[in-house]
Amino acid sequence: MTHPQVEQAIQKVDGFLAAYPTLCQYDRLRDLEKKTGQPKVYFFFGIVTLLSSIIYSLGGMKLISDIFAFAYPAYMSFKAIDSADTTDDTQWLTYWVVFALFSIVENVMSFLVSWIPFYYMIKCGFFMWLYHPKFMGAGLVYKQVIKPFVMPYLQAFEQSAKPQKKEE
Repeated sequence: MTHPQVEQAIQKVDGFLAAYPTLCQYDRLRDLEKKTGQPKVYFFFGIVTLLSSIIYSLGGMKLISDIFAFAYPAYMSFKAIDSADTTDDTQWLTYWVVFALFSIVENVMSFLVSWIPFYYMIKCGFFMWLYHPKFMGAGLVYKQVIKPFVMPYLQAFEQSAKPQKKEE
């Protein structure tokens, strides 16, 4: 006998597991459920907790935030490469430019990371904002922050790289 809200949450997670059977190993979880009598959702949460604990013990919150900032965008980038629409290509290319710049700045300013409380949680939220389809933050950061500072230097570099005509 469980609380109705817990039962509702179990049903939602079970629906998610059924929607992605290969990714979630739905058949194996269903077999475990039959053998033990416990809902497959409990096993799923146990496995997720175990994997999260292992990742945390290996690299701490930095590794978790780096995986968070990399895994979903990489997956979506692979999908964008195969799609005919160029809009998603632009979105994900912009994301990777922002990601690279952020990674460089984070590495250079690593001495400040320990001074900022909940830095890695803030970083996860920032990256979610960058790649979430509702917000498309990477495009905003690129247009408002990166482009105004980088483009003048790129244009000057392109001008100096062009072959000069010799005057006779």
